[in-house]
This record gives sequence, structure tokens and C-alpha cells, in this order.
Amino acid sequence: MSMATASLSSRQETVPPEPGEIPDLARYDHVIIACSFGKDSLASTLHLLEKGVAPQRIEWWHHLVDDDGDVFDWPHVPDYGRHLAAALGVRLYFSARQGGIVREMLRENAPTAPVWFDTPTGRVTVGGKGPPNTRRRFPQVSANLSVRWCSPYAKIMVADGALRNQARFSHARTLFVTGERAAESANRARYAVFERHRADCRDGRIRRHIDHWRPVHAWSEAAVWQILRRHGVIPPLPYQLGFGRLSCLTCVFMSADQAATLRHVDPDRFARLCEWERAFGCTIRRDRDLGTLASGGTVYGPVRQHPSLVRRALCRRWRGRVLTSPEQWVLPAGAFGESAGPV
Repeated sequence: MSMATASLSSRQETVPPEPGEIPDLARYDHVIIACSFGKDSLASTLHLLEKGVAPQRIEWWHHLVDDDGDVFDWPHVPDYGRHLAAALGVRLYFSARQGGIVREMLRENAPTAPVWFDTPTGRVTVGGKGPPNTRRRFPQVSANLSVRWCSPYAKIMVADGALRNQARFSHARTLFVTGERAAESANRARYAVFERHRADCRDGRIRRHIDHWRPVHAWSEAAVWQILRRHGVIPPLPYQLGFGRLSCLTCVFMSADQAATLRHVDPDRFARLCEWERAFGCTIRRDRDLGTLASGGTVYGPVRQHPSLVRRALCRRWRGRVLTSPEQWVLPAGAFGESAGPV
């Protein structure tokens, strides 16, 4: 057993969900996983596979928070997802709010942009007909989603629109799966493991039955890494570069060390964010601007040690494997480290 595997095994504290909260997976017509390609959504996928769900029954829905731009997200992540979906045999559908977070952030006397989503029969666009108003403001660190508006506008509302605007979900049972874990934050610890989804309309005329399940809610981080190791899933590059979670490259939750790392790996991107802070007269963090935050941090060691990984992480094309054997699988440098995650 390798040192990494031994360390992982010693920290595993798998706590399965209560039996009453495990749905009958065979009863659903559609199984959708909101997949960021981070460790928790990947663990949720692998857990369903271990529970006997056939890969071809699973749909991965991945929200492109930049749409076709390149500001907030890690550039390699969508193509990594394409390769991993093909390797596992699951179906992958992309979606976005037109123009991504940037268009919403810069919105001035204009309606919120439409949402598009891919479906088995093609791309669909909905919305965009609301009243004009102005945002001109960064999403800020908060548990309040009207303040941290990036999550609802770029992800949550996008998925809701896709669920509500496809006839295939009417008169059908759909299981919508997400990867939140209680250990991530006190707020997420209060999430229900199993509940009706917001887009559920089972009692209405269209009989759209949608259950929301969080299968890894009670899992430890060690249990998450264990299931990735069992299946030989190589995680995305941020984990290998020292990041504890796969969030946006320019996530509003970034710590001082992550801000310093961003400034080191992509100074132009960092400078653009600083320019917007000055233009808006509003900082991402309430107590300091990004430059001050970065100056108080230290660049992650793996970033300095592996410049080739950094170049791959900033490339739109995925280069490398997505699967390996459990024996060759390596615990990434960011495991059990700083997560700077949700509140």
C-alpha cells in the first residue's frame, strides 16, 4: 500500500445516508447529476454506478459559467469533462446563461440574459424577456444568494430552466443529484438529503415529478477520495496544483493564498478583476480588495513546482488521461487542504 493510500485509509469515515433517504433508483425515468467535475459530484456519480445505475441512464449537466468566454472558470475543465464522460459512458449536456457571469455582472439598463441548454434533440434557448435594470457589481462572499448571485444566475436558475422547459420531464419521474456535503459548511449541513426539487410539479397537470438527492451529504472528504481511487478517476488539475476544491479559477471565496496563486499563474486575468473592482467601487470581499488579499498570501507550492501542469490547466484542450488503475492512482496535493469553499 502506498503512503498516500495508507494516509487516505486512515482518514476514511464513510457515513452512509439513512436507509429511508435512499431513493429507489430503478423507479426513475431520468437520472441527472449536476456535475462540476469536482470531487463531490464525481463521487456522487461513482456512488450511483456502484448502486447499479447503468452509465447510459446518467446525464451529466455542466453549467458553463463563462458561456463561451474566458474569465471565471478553469479553461480545461469542460474538455476534461468531455473526456471523462466518454470514458465512463455517461451522457453530457452543457448549459449556460448567455454571456456567463461577466454579462450579468456588467449588465446596465438591460434584462438578464436568456439561458441555453443542450438536450437530446438539440439546443434550446429560453428567457431573456425580463425588465431592464442594472447590476454593475461583483458577486460577493455571502450565504445569501442575492448577494452571491453567481451561483443562482450561472448555475441554479440555469438548471431550473432546463428542467421546466423540456417536455420529456412531464409525466415522468426524474432524480436530480447534487454533491453538497455537510462537512463543507454549517449552512450545507442543514441541507436535506432527499426532498422535492424546486422545479417539481407532480401534483399539477403536467405531472413533472422531480426528487432532489444529495447522496454524499454525510460523507467525509476521505470517503470521497476513496471512491475516486476505487474507480481510478484522475481529478481535474486544480486538485493537483494544491487547490482543495474545484471552484472557479476566480472564485469569490478565494483565500489569500489562492489570490496570490491566481496573480502568479494568470496576472492578466487577475488585473482585469482588479480593474472591475475599481470601476464598480465595490470589492469582492467586503474588507479588502483583491490586490491586498493576494499580497497577504503565498503561492501554492505545487504551482511553482509544476509549471507544465499550470500550462495544461490554462489550456482549453484536455491533454492526458482521465482514468488510471486504483494501484497507480495518486492522492492529489490539494486533498484535505485549504478549500476556501461555501459558507
